[in-house]
Amino acid sequence: MLIIRVLRPDRVPSAITDFVKETLGAEYAEQPAFDMEAVFQESSPTTPIFFVLFPGVDPTKDVERIGDKYGFTEEAGKFKNISMGQGQEEIAEAALENVAKNGGWIMLQNVHLMQSWLKRFERKLELCCEGAHDDFRCFISAEPEPDPTIKTIPEGILQSCIKVANEAPQDLKSNLRRAYANFNQPLLDSSTKPD
Repeated sequence: MLIIRVLRPDRVPSAITDFVKETLGAEYAEQPAFDMEAVFQESSPTTPIFFVLFPGVDPTKDVERIGDKYGFTEEAGKFKNISMGQGQEEIAEAALENVAKNGGWIMLQNVHLMQSWLKRFERKLELCCEGAHDDFRCFISAEPEPDPTIKTIPEGILQSCIKVANEAPQDLKSNLRRAYANFNQPLLDSSTKPD
């Protein structure tokens, strides 16, 4: 690997991947397809889900799809999706209190844009989670800070949440694996195409 680093530094990432596959196994080098169902099963009314946003990945569709499966939709009044920005603080707090009390899901997107409000949100989330309805779920999304020494998201929020970092696939194989994971066996069996 040292020779590769000296002669072809552009090939070091793929050489490291090959080395990890050979020594530890492929499961340590290949990114499995994202499974929102498994993430949801780990959540609870007192454990929100925090999505770290990456370019090309939007968790909203995954949350809406799992919400449709369990009957938590905007049409039914059981799902509230708020894109955070100027003036959304009061709306978000009122919606958070409402779904925590009556049951429902709330998704607060791009909370990194509301740095001055995050401390107040941390306390509000803590209070809402304490006596929350069994059907209450909170989904939060934010972009990572470009400089890791800067902490914009309060530590209390990060400690209480399930953190999900769903990066876009880096290669063709990962991209195909992710696309194929969207199809379940009954859907494939219902195909009218011949084998």
